[in-house]
Amino acid sequence: MFEQSVYAGRRRALVASLTRLGVGDGLVAFVGNGESPRNYADNAYRFRQDSSFLYYFGIAEPGLAATLDVGSGVARLYIDEATIDDLVWSGPRPDAEAYRALCGADSAVPRARFAADAAAAGDGLLFTPPYRADASIELGAVRRVAPGAVAAAASIPLIRAIVAQREIKEAREIVEIETAVDTSIRMHRAVIAAARPGATESEMMAEAYRVAYAGGCPAFPAIATTKGAVLHNHGYPGRLADGGLFLLDAGAESAEGYAGDLTSTFPISGRYDARQRAVYEIVLRAGEAGSSMMRPGTSFRECHFAAARAIASGLKDLGIMKGDVAEAVAAGAHACFFPHGLGHQMGLDVHDMENLGEVWVGYDGEPKSAEFGLKSLRMAKPLKCGMVMTVEPGVYFIEGLIAAWKAEGKHSAFIDYAEAERWISVGGVRNEEDWLVTDEGARRLGGPFEKSAAAMESYKARARP
Repeated sequence: MFEQSVYAGRRRALVASLTRLGVGDGLVAFVGNGESPRNYADNAYRFRQDSSFLYYFGIAEPGLAATLDVGSGVARLYIDEATIDDLVWSGPRPDAEAYRALCGADSAVPRARFAADAAAAGDGLLFTPPYRADASIELGAVRRVAPGAVAAAASIPLIRAIVAQREIKEAREIVEIETAVDTSIRMHRAVIAAARPGATESEMMAEAYRVAYAGGCPAFPAIATTKGAVLHNHGYPGRLADGGLFLLDAGAESAEGYAGDLTSTFPISGRYDARQRAVYEIVLRAGEAGSSMMRPGTSFRECHFAAARAIASGLKDLGIMKGDVAEAVAAGAHACFFPHGLGHQMGLDVHDMENLGEVWVGYDGEPKSAEFGLKSLRMAKPLKCGMVMTVEPGVYFIEGLIAAWKAEGKHSAFIDYAEAERWISVGGVRNEEDWLVTDEGARRLGGPFEKSAAAMESYKARARP
């Protein structure tokens, strides 16, 4: 945890923000996460606290709740004392008063008091959309609505206030994020060194996780795959083959819960072939096009389109796309090969605050596009100093998508489908880096990790016995 003054200061700032938004009173409810059992209570998945609870109270223990009175600024922690069984099975832990002092709350009371206090607030109870069933059930009981109806009753001013606060990273947060990114770099370098023909995807995933746990823990389930054209390929059954590409999308979480998120695509045999290199270099140019535009006031949508134009231009040079590049991107033809957004915010969540609603986190309440590809752009609004963003362009030759668009004749003025089909064996290439928006522009987070094709090949060469 940070020092208690950090959490007290964040809560004061939240109250001030709510007041500016016209919420002068009310009770903010923070429902911490509980354990997630696989099949019984003592066989649980790794616990992860709700990120907003971490941000405002800092305690990474299951089964807690907290409230913040907007009118008075009084914060209350709801926590039970450890039982003898807890002591026997899980070891000693601080008492409720010690936890209260750590987060700077004004009082600590038994967890069972939360329901009564929340119910007493009536329509003045403010909460964010729950994403776990137990929180939906608890808040539904308090509000006397079905669990499925709870999210619709979430407070929009509270969501806006939290987003505005959490999206601008404090100096201490940037230190944590950079620590996570550095561990993430070590994860990627370790997998690049370990990859060899005949190894399995699961071995590569294990190597990434070995480094992650040595420096904290994984920030999210890794994508470690020979099938780069499958955007979120979370299975690990494949075997690495000579001449193929390997895509690793993996990141670490720091001790305070902050994420890193990187993607590398490298040649299993140690050298890109001509087609792999051509596509890889297009992806690098797209990342440079997008990141070079990042500065306060520039919308991330503009950065996305800059990357998309770089991809369309590169594919035109290869004969895969044709026609006017700007017109092709405006029509959405590039999305056949770049069907996702350029990136997302990152912080205590790898996709930061996504549970609060993409429309608020990435669009400030403005409607999203329904267009294929553009609808997957998670962040479009203007950038601000202190935001942390991923920049992760990719080029994918998705056989089913190419076939479907070809059959429809979709964007045939801009896509040479016969040529595109010749590149399907390349699969998919993605490169991802983490960037901090500064007053002057943006800087890449983390230590040295050169991603040129020559550098990626050199990492493999140095790893050979």
